[in-house]
Amino acid sequence: MRLWGRRADLAERIAETREHPEHLPGIPLPDGLRPMSDLERALRDTQAVLMVTPSHTLRDMARLMKPHLPEGVPIALCCKGIERGTGYLLSHVVEEELPGHPVGALSGPTFARETALGHPTAATIAFQFTHNDRIAPEQAPAARLALTMQTQAFRPYISDDLVGVEVGGAVKNVIAIACGMMTGAGFAENTRAALITRGMDEMKTLAEALGGRRETVTGLSGAGDLTLTCSSSTSRNMSLGTQLGQGIPRDQCFDGKPTVVEGEVNAVSVVDLARRVGVSMPICEAVHAILHEGAPLAETFRALWARPIEGEPRALDLTVHAGEGDPA
Repeated sequence: MRLWGRRADLAERIAETREHPEHLPGIPLPDGLRPMSDLERALRDTQAVLMVTPSHTLRDMARLMKPHLPEGVPIALCCKGIERGTGYLLSHVVEEELPGHPVGALSGPTFARETALGHPTAATIAFQFTHNDRIAPEQAPAARLALTMQTQAFRPYISDDLVGVEVGGAVKNVIAIACGMMTGAGFAENTRAALITRGMDEMKTLAEALGGRRETVTGLSGAGDLTLTCSSSTSRNMSLGTQLGQGIPRDQCFDGKPTVVEGEVNAVSVVDLARRVGVSMPICEAVHAILHEGAPLAETFRALWARPIEGEPRALDLTVHAGEGDPA
């Protein structure tokens, strides 16, 4: 297994110390992992690629890979998001830049440090599977990758709903910021449970609008990842929201260190896409308004809670406006 990185000095240091000093300090890396900064060498004769790069750099990374990537090699995306401007799911971005390669996603409740320490972890590997007499299901990219990656501590599940898996991974980061904001503002478990549950409904609705399946969002890549990210202070999305909820200005969050937070980046893309397909996502809209439009946090969340009463599930047409349905 090869680990490619842009920085030659970091690749050399990882090779010498057998640990990643910035992201996984103190955790020995497997002996079979070979760090390198030569992309052509890293991709030579490879049988599969896992792309672990920030979502906003994915298209540029795919272009860098194109001259060196062997024909037909499957690519699994480990980043989560929606491309800003185009509104594309990340698999669409890579398919556009690297035609002819099966593109899928690896997603789920997988904090890197816990996974590296060998804590029991499960995730979903999704590739679109079209029934083809020449390819048995067990030979499809998702199944082959799952068999390769399974260990005593890492259990992959497979799915053919790539859209549902990607939407869950992209939206959960925005919902986690909302949970952090309310936690930082002093609210407790009731509030977080409501945001997680209604946030998952927003994920389901967007997934369905894009051709995915609602039930996929109830799995590891949706409910699992959402629960983890919204419940842990080690999540950068949750942490950003908590600091903002405490009244810390954005430029002073994370002790003033420049920190890329995927949910902050993707809030714009998620809301733009939802508006484009005519889907209501009020929690994501609230986070977007606070982060990118200067909306006051307290007033925005008060307005969120004061919205007209709705049926649950959303498919029930039971909207009630203030003053209607009051007891006689």
